[in-house]
Amino acid sequence: MVLTVGTIIDHERYGQGVVARVNFTDYEVYFERSGKISILKTNTDYEIVEQPETKYDEAEKLTFEDVEKSLTVILEKYNGLHENVLLGDKWTGGKMILQPANASMQNKEIPIETFFHKIVMLRDRLRVLEQNINSHAKLSDEDKINMQQYITRIYGTLTTFNVLFKEKNDNFVGTGSKNEE
Repeated sequence: MVLTVGTIIDHERYGQGVVARVNFTDYEVYFERSGKISILKTNTDYEIVEQPETKYDEAEKLTFEDVEKSLTVILEKYNGLHENVLLGDKWTGGKMILQPANASMQNKEIPIETFFHKIVMLRDRLRVLEQNINSHAKLSDEDKINMQQYITRIYGTLTTFNVLFKEKNDNFVGTGSKNEE
């Protein structure tokens, strides 16, 4: 089958990608993990995930921003932006108990895995926000730096939750203060 611009494929080696350009002998495909890769038209190491309903003009070229937006939609749709972050072993199967000061009110119990999942989703969304700010065409460099510093302070505020992560490299990191953990 002939691929067209905008086709989403799943390649054995490179994972999911979007066809950005159709050349005489190959396709230029932007992959989440590997960036832009040329795939020969004779290559069959992929499956078509989604083919656009409208045929694009073969001469029409996508911009990097078009590809980036497409990949973001794909990754969000298939949860590709979320890495596998593990909860610390000592918390597995545990629960978080919120106890109100008023003794006549009931406690609220939440499985710690549910709470942890929410923290990881928050971190992932902050990362996407960072990427969107850094790639925004209309923001000045100064505005980008100011917003990035604000996001870094948010990460610093969230370091309290680092105790939940199994791996240190998954921890929130703020402005570099050692007192944030």
